[in-house]
Amino acid sequence: MLNIVIFGAPGSGKGTQSEKIIEKYGLFHISTGDVLRAEMKNGTELGKIAEGYISKGQLVPDDLIVDMLAKVLDMNEEAKRGVIFDGFPRTIPQAEALKKMLAERNTEVSAVIGLEVEEKELIDRLLKRGQVSGRSDDNLETIKSRLDVYHNQTTPLKDFYIKEKKYKKIHGMGSVDSIFDSIAKEIDNL
Repeated sequence: MLNIVIFGAPGSGKGTQSEKIIEKYGLFHISTGDVLRAEMKNGTELGKIAEGYISKGQLVPDDLIVDMLAKVLDMNEEAKRGVIFDGFPRTIPQAEALKKMLAERNTEVSAVIGLEVEEKELIDRLLKRGQVSGRSDDNLETIKSRLDVYHNQTTPLKDFYIKEKKYKKIHGMGSVDSIFDSIAKEIDNL
């Protein structure tokens, strides 16, 4: 079972590269944001609890997110072949919870694909995306805030996964295809 975590700052190309990884390796895509929205929309017990936190502007607790991910894994037969985790984990406690949850299913994170992109390029990409998509969170002030949160909260995960010998550094600059070729070489060597 191939379980990939795609890791990188906002604008690093996680979504684009996730699609290519899914296409080539037939992995099941799990986006924590999508899972949260689906649980809330469907009015599940987990969704109602999550909505209570979100409506107060609070982060959904890690154990609740892990429970949601476990439910998705257990309910989707195609997830048994392998998964790409998008947007999770974002903190070391989340990484530890994911490790435990996967171990309970006799599997583990196979690799963490770390898309590394220079800060100026990230800002340029996000501003361009905002112009094209109209996403309200792709403005300079919000982008800088999101990058600060990423650096302060999520970057320690890189060290965690380096220690676990799971982190695969990918130079995230250049063409989409050349970046994907680098990713595919790492995955093919697992």
